[in-house]
Amino acid sequence: MCEKAGKKEGRTLSLRVLMLAWEYPPNHVGGLGRHVYHLSRALLRLGAEVTVVTRSGYGHPDVWDDDGVSVVAVSPNGLHPPDFVTWAAQFNVGLLEAVLGELPEKRFDLVHAHDWIVAYAARALKHAWRAPLVATIHATEHGRQCGLHTAMQQHISETEWWLCYEACRVVTCSGYMKDEVQRVFGVPGDKVRVIPNGISGSWFSVTREPSPEPLIIFVGRLVPEKGPQVVVDAMPEIADEFPHARLVLAGDGPMEGELRRRIYRAGLGKVVDLAGRLDDAGLRELYSKAWAAAFPSSYEPFGIVALEAMATGVPCVVGDAGGLSEIVSDGSTGLKVRPNDPGALAGALKALLRDGALRCEIAGMAKSAALTDYSWDDVADKTLEVYGEALDLTGGPARRAPAASGRAQPR
Repeated sequence: MCEKAGKKEGRTLSLRVLMLAWEYPPNHVGGLGRHVYHLSRALLRLGAEVTVVTRSGYGHPDVWDDDGVSVVAVSPNGLHPPDFVTWAAQFNVGLLEAVLGELPEKRFDLVHAHDWIVAYAARALKHAWRAPLVATIHATEHGRQCGLHTAMQQHISETEWWLCYEACRVVTCSGYMKDEVQRVFGVPGDKVRVIPNGISGSWFSVTREPSPEPLIIFVGRLVPEKGPQVVVDAMPEIADEFPHARLVLAGDGPMEGELRRRIYRAGLGKVVDLAGRLDDAGLRELYSKAWAAAFPSSYEPFGIVALEAMATGVPCVVGDAGGLSEIVSDGSTGLKVRPNDPGALAGALKALLRDGALRCEIAGMAKSAALTDYSWDDVADKTLEVYGEALDLTGGPARRAPAASGRAQPR
């Protein structure tokens, strides 16, 4: 392995990493942005130099130092693209303009791309710089949509394949996702490395003050595969036994209108609260008051929201699917149920609401597992090992200018 990318005691690393990600806190909509945020800081603690190029948010400068991580944000171009794929193409042009305009003299040893939305810029920089490219696949279009049903979905999936092909190493967050990229994209198994997500113990250190009446929470995007509709549909059965129980759905997304209709039709207007996307302080308060958390996903590459709830001491019921199955040990660090089954979810949640001792036992084991087994420093250490493999495969650090002849081949 290249020494430059390995963790060595008593030695400061000098690896220079360019990360491309379409979201980064506070301007983020899901787990990808939080992943990049914590991974960047953990790599920094190990001595690497990290620059993140991302999407801008209102009120933030285009270039800033985020506690040692250099951040360059790309502003929207205002051309009103007709669809998300067109927006992504425009965004990638903005990424390239930002790298060339804001970092003209910067030298990077490696490019790390997070998901297909930055694939075009990542591939261009790889070939322009003769740089090794590492890609993290956080989810696939095939998995999200349970297959490919439209031309746009086909295009997104092809772009995901293209990114995996161009990368010399592909990182997934779970064994489930490794199997998926091998099956869907034909990626060789020896090209894929599994590195779980991490948890920040300090961020999720909250004082537990459960609400007087049963409170169930859901945190995540309001999309079908996350299962917010399953939690809503489970509430009438829960309310029959626990008439004062409440459900708070924290998040936003395209299902919000449908969820409001379900809540109205079921007469749950005083039971279910659509809280929208909460800031960090709001999430901490919600975790502190919850009796139980429900994450009944039918497709989940990892399930970082469940890990976050576990770290705060909230017992979880999760869908027995994807990465959630790898995080949660049924009956020990949480309860598992069949996805898309409101009755099974209601039964598991009622078991937790009935039994305070069971809640405490599961919460304690879950919190210990989350904070012990999912350290961001461990994630960064494993990521540096992957960087070392990528550098070895491509002959060492990248050059800033193209070679005089020849063309770098995809690895």
